[in-house]
Amino acid sequence: MNVETFSIPGPALLTPVIHGDRRGFFMETWRADRYAEALTPSLEFVQDNQSCSRQGVLRGLHFQTRKPQGKLVRCLSGAVYDVIVDLRNGSAHYGQWLGVTLDNEKHQQLWVPPGFAHGFLVLSQEAHIAYRCTDYYDPGGESGLRWDDPEVNIQWPIENPMVSAKDAVLPYLSDLKEPAPQV
Repeated sequence: MNVETFSIPGPALLTPVIHGDRRGFFMETWRADRYAEALTPSLEFVQDNQSCSRQGVLRGLHFQTRKPQGKLVRCLSGAVYDVIVDLRNGSAHYGQWLGVTLDNEKHQQLWVPPGFAHGFLVLSQEAHIAYRCTDYYDPGGESGLRWDDPEVNIQWPIENPMVSAKDAVLPYLSDLKEPAPQV
């Protein structure tokens, strides 16, 4: 597995070793000992999620305040532009974002540490996303950040994505009552 880090410390892009031939392929999507070396030794995943979305759908940017979740995200089919924003209290990179394209060709995984808002935009006709979480979803701790916040200035690849009514009214960075706690 190849591990790529970013200018914002914490997140990582993981590229698996793929064993393939004319019949198809095989790869490891999770192996505790190898991922512990690459990420945080105390990683423990407790919940798996999967979503399916149509082209042009933007989901996010979401985070949990009471039970911050780390997420290991991958695209099972299609392609997405996956974005995270650093919302960790006291971080020198607070409010900064990074984006990567995840697809079913490269099979890369994005590690999103607790304390980051997460969202994605579907680039293909349809995309299936799977993510493993380090804590359980807590509806009372659900929060988010506006996808089009001019202060954060994410460079999305399209101008008018489809967003849910709930995501369309998420707060701007300057209006967040409490940043995402880090674990």
